[in-house]
Amino acid sequence: MSTPKKSRELVPEKIYDMLLNARTADKVVMHFKDGRIIGGALIFNPFKGTGRLINIEQELSVDFAVDDIRDLKLSAKGASV
Repeated sequence: MSTPKKSRELVPEKIYDMLLNARTADKVVMHFKDGRIIGGALIFNPFKGTGRLINIEQELSVDFAVDDIRDLKLSAKGASV
């Protein structure tokens, strides 16, 4: 019998709450389930559970759903990441 492996993955409800609180963050860093790690400004539609992450330095825009996210880090106003 194998022991279950502890996952670093957050539950979707916790990620949803963090996305709602991200309005005060200058920058977010998203860890996607497919392995990508992308930082930038966040636009989130709480009614659809979808959003867009925009990184202007890399000229990159990524659409996402809450279920696509493994982890999320927020940068507070005035803090540098």
